[in-house]
Amino acid sequence: MTDPKHRLSLSNPIHLLALGFGSGLSPIMPGTVGTVFAIPFYWGLVTFGGIAALWVAIVVGGIAGIAICGRASNDMQVHDHGAIVWDEFVGFWLTMALVPATDWKTVLAGFVLFRLFDMVKPWPISWLDKHVHGGLGIMVDDILASVMAMLSLWLLTVYVPALF
Repeated sequence: MTDPKHRLSLSNPIHLLALGFGSGLSPIMPGTVGTVFAIPFYWGLVTFGGIAALWVAIVVGGIAGIAICGRASNDMQVHDHGAIVWDEFVGFWLTMALVPATDWKTVLAGFVLFRLFDMVKPWPISWLDKHVHGGLGIMVDDILASVMAMLSLWLLTVYVPALF
C-alpha cells in the first residue's frame, strides 16, 4: 500500500501549506509538531503586525484552510490525514487571539491547552470531527478546539495571573 504522503509534494504551494511547511511530515505526533511550527509565525505576526495582523491571518488562514486542507486530503485520498496540519497553525493562532502575549509562559499555556482540546476532542468537537467532512471538517474541529483553548487561556490569565 502506498503511503498517502507520497501523493503530495512540497513544491506544490497548497501541499506546502497543508503540511505546515513540512512539519506535518514528522513521523511522531505531526499535529503537535505542526503546532510547534505555528509558534514562530504567531510571534512574527504579533511582534511585527500586532493583533490586527494576527486576526487577518486567522480569518484568511481559516477560510483558505478549508480549500487547502480539502485539496490536500483529496490528493492524498484520505480524510483528515495526520500530515495535514494547516488546521493546527490556524487553531494555535486563534487560541492566542484573546491573550496576544509573546512571553514563553503564556505561549506554552496556549500550546498545551490547544493540544489538549484538539487531542481529547470533548463534545461537540468529537461530533464535528465525525460528521463534518472535507476541508471544512478538517478545519472546524480545530477551530472549535481553539475557541475552547482560547477561552480557557483567557480565564487562566484573568483569574490565576500568578501563573503568568
